[in-house]
Amino acid sequence: MSIASFVQYLQLEKKYSSHSVTAYQRDLTSFLTFCVQNFGRTDIENLDYSFIRYWIVSLVDNKLSNRSVNRKMSALKSYYNFLLKSKQIDSHPMATHKSLKTSKRVNVPFNMDEMKEVMELLASGDDLISLRNRLIVEMLYTTGMRRAELIGLNDSDIDLSAGVYKVTGKRNKQRYIPILNSVVPTINRYRELKGKTLGTEEAFFNTETGKRLYPTLVYRIVNDYFSKVSSKVKKSPHIIRHSFATHLLNEGADLNSVKELLGHSSLASTQVYTHNSLNELKKMYNQAHPRSVKNQEL
Repeated sequence: MSIASFVQYLQLEKKYSSHSVTAYQRDLTSFLTFCVQNFGRTDIENLDYSFIRYWIVSLVDNKLSNRSVNRKMSALKSYYNFLLKSKQIDSHPMATHKSLKTSKRVNVPFNMDEMKEVMELLASGDDLISLRNRLIVEMLYTTGMRRAELIGLNDSDIDLSAGVYKVTGKRNKQRYIPILNSVVPTINRYRELKGKTLGTEEAFFNTETGKRLYPTLVYRIVNDYFSKVSSKVKKSPHIIRHSFATHLLNEGADLNSVKELLGHSSLASTQVYTHNSLNELKKMYNQAHPRSVKNQEL
C-alpha cells in the first residue's frame, strides 16, 4: 500500500522522528477511514480534490480547530508530493489547496522569577524521582532541548568530563550543548541513586519501573510544578524551551548562537523567539532615552 511506502520514506530517507512519522501515519489513516466509510474508496492515491474537500468540511463540522485541520492537510499534501515524486500519480490533487485561516498563536514564556520558584520547589527532595523531576526541568531550561530530545537522551550522551550533552534532534541531526556547572552535582547524585535502584539502564531518564520516559509523563511533570507558581494558560516543555531562548536573547546572546543551541536549521525559526526580547528592549529604551515621556516629566 502507498501509505506504507510513504511511512518507510519518512523513516529512511527523510529521517523523521518516530513521533512525526506516527502523526503522519495517523492523519493519512484517518483520511483513508473517512473515504472508506463515506465513499467505499480505498484507493486514496487516485482521488481528486473533491474528496479532500468533503473531508475538510467533515473535520470542521466536528469542531476540529483550523490549526489541526491544516496539520492534517499538510500530512496529506506531503503524501501526494511523495506519490508525484515517485511517479505513482501524474498530477497533484492539492495543487490549488489553500490553508484555513488561523489566529496567530503567541507562546508566553515563563519569567525568571517563575523559573527560580519552580527550581526552589524541586530542590526539596533527594530521592530518585525527586532528583529526576528536578533534572527534567533544569535540563530543559539550561539547554533549550525539545521534549523528544530529552526523552531520547542515553546515559552515554551526557559527558561530564567534556562538559557537553550530545543531543539527537529532528531528522537524527546531532548537536552538542554545554553542561552548566550548577547542574553537575544533581546529575552525579541522580546517577548514583539510579545505579542502586534501576541498574545500568541505557536511557538517562526512566519511569519508576525502569522504562524510558514517555511524552505525556514529561508534560505532566512540567505542568504540575509550574501550575504551583504560574497562572499562564500554557505550561509545557515547549514553553520552557521558549523561555530558554527568550532569556538568553534578553541577556544579550547572539541570535546565531541561540539558533545552534536550539538545533534550528534556519535563522527564521529562531527569530520567533525575538518577540519578547524586543518587548524588553522597548521597555529599556522608553525608560532610558532622554526624549521618552517618562524622562520629559522629570
